[in-house]
Amino acid sequence: MTSEIRPPAPKACDTCPYRPDVPSGVWAESEYDKLERYDRPRAEQPTKVWQCHQADRDSDQRRMCAGWIGCHGGAELLALQIALIEGLIDSATFAEAVDYTSRVPLFASGAEAAAHGRADIDDPGEDARRAIAKIAKTRGDVSFG
Repeated sequence: MTSEIRPPAPKACDTCPYRPDVPSGVWAESEYDKLERYDRPRAEQPTKVWQCHQADRDSDQRRMCAGWIGCHGGAELLALQIALIEGLIDSATFAEAVDYTSRVPLFASGAEAAAHGRADIDDPGEDARRAIAKIAKTRGDVSFG
């Protein structure tokens, strides 16, 4: 069996909402809202794998978000367990996600990442606008701040 969703990249991408060095206001508020839901106790977490924003959600290049795995810890995520049971990922991909360690600094929680991201959502700075333009060139299925 091969995984439909690839394991996380070695480091969270340059526009990952879990990275403290990513400008505030890049993503739509609805995207930041999702981050906090994975802070909940396992039984109350969303059941869908958080995918990296670098590829369309149905792309054969889609992968787990490295920031999501690194921030929340793969072993703590209900969505990973469900993905394994449903066959979206294989046991090797599951193990890689559980053992993942981020190579770049990440926020300690989804709530911290969301608060940072929302701070400038009504007036994104120049760095955020450049990031939005970069992502918009490759993604037509996401919302921005």
